[in-house]
Amino acid sequence: MSKSIELPDLIAIFPLPGALLLPRARLPLHLFEPRYLAMLEDCLKTPSRLIGMVQPREMPKGGGNKLSAIGCAGRVTSFSETDDGRYMVTLTGLSRFRIADEVQGFTPYRRAHVDWSPFVRDLGPEEHDAGFDREGFLALLKRYFAAYSLGGDWSGIKDAEPELLINSLSMLMPFSPEDKQALLEAPSLQTRRETMMALMEFSLHAGGKNDEVIQ
Repeated sequence: MSKSIELPDLIAIFPLPGALLLPRARLPLHLFEPRYLAMLEDCLKTPSRLIGMVQPREMPKGGGNKLSAIGCAGRVTSFSETDDGRYMVTLTGLSRFRIADEVQGFTPYRRAHVDWSPFVRDLGPEEHDAGFDREGFLALLKRYFAAYSLGGDWSGIKDAEPELLINSLSMLMPFSPEDKQALLEAPSLQTRRETMMALMEFSLHAGGKNDEVIQ
């Protein structure tokens, strides 16, 4: 898919706190605000059908919302309309980007010129994590899920390929927007996995409820 898409230098931006998209992963979105319905309509008219997911950064009073410097673009790969005019959309992650500058006016949604060049690796095949200790990772994950009363498909988790497992968990875990941004900006799959493990360990030490192991 990625090889056939010409990456545009201007894309629509969807600032959504806590929503993380990563290359080759899928993110479901529920669109209902008029400005984002307009964004989807315009997006579907373009060859690439790309929307850039970016974490907004809250500024002091009156400062509005600035955008994080790095986001990830996803291609609209499916969408359906509800009876009341809302849209259920699936974005498939393509590549991260760095925002060069934001474009003002002309559309009700935000747009930005972006630079794809720092993330050429995102357009390649799936990543591997040479240092991945699945047993140790799953032990920590079970402790974290138990402490925060989270459920999971453990048969699927145990058998998932490392990239799918690490990226899917990075997107789904209840981390803060700042932590999600750190996971997004991780330079490799191994670094992302190490960052996620450090976040889980910190959360367990700071506020975990119990260390009961999920079977």
